[in-house]
Amino acid sequence: MQFGLTDEQQMIVDTVRSFVEHEIYPHEDAVERSGEVPKEIAEEIKRKTIELGFYACNFPEEVGCAGLSHVDFALVERELGRGSMALNHFFGRPQNILMACKGDQKERYLMPAVRGERMDALAMTEPDAGSDVRGMKCSAVRDGGDWVLNGSKHFISGADHADFFIVFVATGVDETPRGPKKRITTFLVDRGTPGFEVRDGYASVSHRGYNNCILDFDNCRLPDAQVLGEVDGGFAVMNEWLYATRITVATMSVGRARRCFDYALSYAAERQQFGQPIGKFQGVSFQIADMITEVDAADMLTLAAAWRLDQGLPANREIASAKVYATEMLARVTDTTLQIYGGMGLMSDFPIERFWRDARVERIWDGTSEIQRHIISRELLRPLGA
Repeated sequence: MQFGLTDEQQMIVDTVRSFVEHEIYPHEDAVERSGEVPKEIAEEIKRKTIELGFYACNFPEEVGCAGLSHVDFALVERELGRGSMALNHFFGRPQNILMACKGDQKERYLMPAVRGERMDALAMTEPDAGSDVRGMKCSAVRDGGDWVLNGSKHFISGADHADFFIVFVATGVDETPRGPKKRITTFLVDRGTPGFEVRDGYASVSHRGYNNCILDFDNCRLPDAQVLGEVDGGFAVMNEWLYATRITVATMSVGRARRCFDYALSYAAERQQFGQPIGKFQGVSFQIADMITEVDAADMLTLAAAWRLDQGLPANREIASAKVYATEMLARVTDTTLQIYGGMGLMSDFPIERFWRDARVERIWDGTSEIQRHIISRELLRPLGA
């Protein structure tokens, strides 16, 4: 069993961390204040990522990309997690689901996305259907050989910069012994398509500048050429390409926790009270010990789940465990770091309050902690008939 990194993996870590420190950190305060990423900065980050050879590094060599393994990509995401989500968005990791593109779709969507010419956004969540994907009301019906879409999506990350959208909608209903079960189809929808509008979303306390949007479909007409995968095959596409995105949340949580921990460690060593560094006091030193133990544990859980994917092994439970533990670990680490800083931790002079705010959303998106626990328990109990 190999726990260390190879030379190539260490190079990946060093390269991405250096990029984040030199190209992301300097812009964080400005983005935090304005809530926006200036277009010139976004383009500069994208350009430098392409020059570095890391743009769309989550895609295989067959489409001209780096073809990193799941473990290698987890290391990339872990280091990106140290920086602002709003800024590292332009490091460029298109949705792997685009590998399901066929025929003309490859040249219209897949290849421009991996070359950095067009950006995508994934649209699944609805006001009344978050974790309950089959509860979605956004629908598409046949009309004269086309599909007509109606409904809304919300909490759509990256939609303000996207050129096209990967949209999941209901396209029928099957009657089952457990009640009606909606069929889901995935569509590729270009910005500017008649009947499709992208609106500003909600103001969030987490990840300022990484904005969410609302998508409205009002008799939006699409031809069959816009179907990604097969009609009524949205769940098949989703299960093949999307479930590993939970690893991204876990790995980025680990990276952010390590950055936050570095602040806590330095502050505990430098801050003087009663004539000595506060790290000398057991109440602080034990917190430091607990934090690094939890960060390391989350790191190992996450990399182990990615390793299972590389080996072609079932990893649904392991990914869920990594996601729930890493995100909840991040909440504890940011909160403890703030406590160590005391009142100054809440001041915007330090980034601690930002880490604390940003950490909250990680337990919600890409499947809440409750959903992850459901996945874990289901995987354990089903083989026993429970």
